[in-house]
Amino acid sequence: MSAETTTTNNAATVIIGQKVRPGAESAFAIWQDNMNAAAAKYPGFIAAETAQPTNVQPDWVVVYRFDSISNVQAWINSSTRQEHLDLGRDYFDGPATQQVISGGSQPTDALVTVVVTHRVKPEHVEDFLDWQGRLREAETSFAGFRGTELFRPIEGLQDEWTALYRYNSAADLDAWLTSPERTALLDEGKKFDDFELRTIDNSFGSWFAFDDKGNEAPPPSDFKTSIAVWVGLYPTVVLLTLALSPLEMPLWLGLLIGNLISSFVMSYFTMPYYVNKLLKIWLWPREDRTQSWTNSRGWAIIVGVNIFWIAVFFLCTTVFWSLP
Repeated sequence: MSAETTTTNNAATVIIGQKVRPGAESAFAIWQDNMNAAAAKYPGFIAAETAQPTNVQPDWVVVYRFDSISNVQAWINSSTRQEHLDLGRDYFDGPATQQVISGGSQPTDALVTVVVTHRVKPEHVEDFLDWQGRLREAETSFAGFRGTELFRPIEGLQDEWTALYRYNSAADLDAWLTSPERTALLDEGKKFDDFELRTIDNSFGSWFAFDDKGNEAPPPSDFKTSIAVWVGLYPTVVLLTLALSPLEMPLWLGLLIGNLISSFVMSYFTMPYYVNKLLKIWLWPREDRTQSWTNSRGWAIIVGVNIFWIAVFFLCTTVFWSLP
């Protein structure tokens, strides 16, 4: 078993997949935000993340993380959650799928994860573990493989065994899923063929990993990312330059220190609390808005905010103060 499998973390993760009726996506997103807000009020809540469907994952995926199995059970079995489910049933296209993982590492880099759940009869557990070992051994020879974890059933909450497989990219994952080696191993484990497989695309950026509500969201295009960074970089750099100017440092030292400070300011303040909120309708357009509407509003905000900063800095450096 890989090093990823051994952990002393008692936290529990719930992964819920849900198909949504066509045309109900926007209403479902609002409903899910309300569901996540309700979960946040329960003891042991750590985080909730929502990911829209992508080319890799066909369902909406919601991940809840609590500090213990008991607190997960309290939330999953709560009347509050049931009331929210009753309100959202018109948005669902079929039943949801759910996996609960006790402990386990939480990767911080951008990987594609496969979640596989198996129903295993008690008398077949040893054979199942041997078969999983052969699967793991075969996977390690494939490009992009990053690790695997296997989780036992959780009494009173989940009867299935859950396996996680992580890869660098969807292409690496597909190479394994369609390989002759995996096909042969699946043939060997035919008595364990009562399983479900889901792929979760975790390829989110860093500055753009969260939307304005703090939920994980797919990153914008490289072009939008570059423009957004430019919008945040201009006021950040000018303000830091003005703040450091009284120190009269030489150019080489001033740029060294200023760039270091600006990197922290951009990462921890400018991008998450200024740019992402300011440009949210452009960076993460709503599905009920046309592209022309989104682009026109986005560019209007970009031009308007830059004119504002230009006016402020012009007045500060040429009218009120004598700064270069």
